[in-house]
Amino acid sequence: MARPGRRAVVAADLAELRGPVSGVVELPHRLHWQPDRRVDLNNPALLRWMYETVLVEAVAAVELTTWLHGPTLVRLWPDLWVPRGVRQAWEDRHPQLRIAHQPAAA
Repeated sequence: MARPGRRAVVAADLAELRGPVSGVVELPHRLHWQPDRRVDLNNPALLRWMYETVLVEAVAAVELTTWLHGPTLVRLWPDLWVPRGVRQAWEDRHPQLRIAHQPAAA
């Protein structure tokens, strides 16, 4: 579940995720309800925040393909704070995310 009563939307293929990875973007009001919806993706904390927001708030695959970038998602995945249902849905569909999320063996 992304939110109570709503399933997480998961991309069919990480290669389809071709969103921006740098610069300043403006999220649509549907994804972020604040008056200032600009996000500086050159700031690592804001980049992570945007990924978390899109993963939780997306209701259609087009929102994922517009705002997320596959290789960046894999890189950020271990550090993203998303609901358990979102993490599980994405890792079930894309096992490479589960592997990226596991701590290294000692």
